[in-house]
Amino acid sequence: MRENWPVASIGSCCDILDHLRVPLNSEERLGIQGNVPYYGANGLQGYIDKFIFDEPLILIAEDGGYFDEYQTRPIAYRVYGKSWVNNHAHILRAQTEAGVVQDFLFYCLEHKNITPFIKGGTRAKLNQSELRQVAIPKPPKPQQQRIAEILTTVDEAIEQTEALIAKTQQVKAGLMHDLFTRGVTPNGQLRPPRPEAPQLYKNSPLGWIPKEWECLTIDELLARTACPMRSGPFGSALLKEELIEDGLPLLGIDNVLAERFVGEFRRFVATQKFAELNRYAVFPKDVIITIMGTVGRCCVVPDEIAKALSSKHLWTMTFDKIRVLPDLVCWQLNYAPWVKAWFARHSQGAVMDAIQSSTLRTLKLPVPPMDEQMLLHERYVAFSARLSTENEHLQELMQLKLGLMHDLLTGRVRVPEKGAS
Repeated sequence: MRENWPVASIGSCCDILDHLRVPLNSEERLGIQGNVPYYGANGLQGYIDKFIFDEPLILIAEDGGYFDEYQTRPIAYRVYGKSWVNNHAHILRAQTEAGVVQDFLFYCLEHKNITPFIKGGTRAKLNQSELRQVAIPKPPKPQQQRIAEILTTVDEAIEQTEALIAKTQQVKAGLMHDLFTRGVTPNGQLRPPRPEAPQLYKNSPLGWIPKEWECLTIDELLARTACPMRSGPFGSALLKEELIEDGLPLLGIDNVLAERFVGEFRRFVATQKFAELNRYAVFPKDVIITIMGTVGRCCVVPDEIAKALSSKHLWTMTFDKIRVLPDLVCWQLNYAPWVKAWFARHSQGAVMDAIQSSTLRTLKLPVPPMDEQMLLHERYVAFSARLSTENEHLQELMQLKLGLMHDLLTGRVRVPEKGAS
């Protein structure tokens, strides 16, 4: 069922406060740091000690917004209290006398398709004249308020889940740091820190580590196979026209997030081409790491990826699983401070960072005995599973919100009255 709601243009129901915004460059902001949020096109840019506004407002990008990604990324957001806004965001305030509820206005704009109003050029831009023409539905105010209440409740659940995920990530990071600097005893307890039990530790190129541990390079931990470290084909080995719409996946940077393999493939090769280039094949439990752009982001290849090729933007490493567990190597490469410091010293390249295999092979890692690694891995798996569950819940809430927005903001379903089941 669809409601026959009237519509209103932004220009007829909003105050547009763009004339009050003031841009500040990074040097100017550095001189006035404080606690007041400084906003730009897509959200918070930093904090300063001055403010222009002190009220609830809606900001929508003027340029640089996620206009083409409106379905999955917001193009508008709310701000509250003291704030400063630069010249890359339009500033809106609903006119209550025009019969528009501010929070309802926000949800109408948050994921709205406004691409017909965007001017092209080198940087897509929403001019104020076009913004004024954007139309929103205008149901009776009680319905607006109820829709805003329902969607706000879902937003609060999303924010709580995001906060829980952030806290779990912090706890996991702290625990893993302790595990990789102190390790655990056979009963699964953390070793006492070195100041309390110096006899349990020894000095190493990475600092103090438990006496039973080794300090080994990546090269020493690789499997003794024909090609334990490899980067994918490039140049004449794989031409652009040899990529096909469906086949065996060619992995790139977009398939590698920190600790997470992204199984959404965009590039494919034929079975025959895969056979020709099988020296670049990727196997389950390999560790793949980005070597251009965002250097050092890595994940473990899941068991279900039986056949895939590595691209030139990745190094693929097959480790000796008798000596080291790939998941534990992966965690260190993504997060360990000793690895981050090493990458900062060894990354090279004028336009983008890059790392050579000969250099990567020299990276040293702390390596506990295998029985202790198994105990560390149990902790790692437990926290990873917990984070996975929390992230799945977050995705469910986000999908719920998108569904509700579609139904409620279009009048597809009647707005339930407050207190109705």
